Amino acid sequence: MSQFEELARDFLAQKRIAVAGVSRNPNETANGIFRTLRDKGYEVFAVNPNADSVEDGPCYHTMQMIPGGVDGAILVTTPEHSTQVVYDCVAAGVPRVWMHNNTWLGSSVSEEGTAVCRQNGITVIAGGCPMMFFDPFHKCMKWVLARMGRLPAA
Repeated sequence: MSQFEELARDFLAQKRIAVAGVSRNPNETANGIFRTLRDKGYEVFAVNPNADSVEDGPCYHTMQMIPGGVDGAILVTTPEHSTQVVYDCVAAGVPRVWMHNNTWLGSSVSEEGTAVCRQNGITVIAGGCPMMFFDPFHKCMKWVLARMGRLPAA
């Protein structure tokens, strides 16, 4: 098992996960990840500084606003916003951060954010997609990317 898969399995073994970038638009990638986690029994928390509610539930403006904190945060934001969300994760004591990467489209990965995670003892996954561990299409993509050597390195 690759280091990416080990980190991803540890991340997904947690039950309280925030998804930053969930939008009022239900067609956004973050919303799909949020719904999948919710449907799989995770306690998920939407984070977006510009929304008070999304996906039929509350939306928190910052990680610090989430009651009881979270075990991990998935960032589906621009790299610039990811850096700010990472600082927010540090302040909130979030121990794991996963910066989403769409293989052919935009990425949430921020070099500065990744460095800040490491400097603050936060386990970071810089790339890949949690859906690779749930959905058959994405599982196939994980297999293909592994063969191509394009899964994120830890």
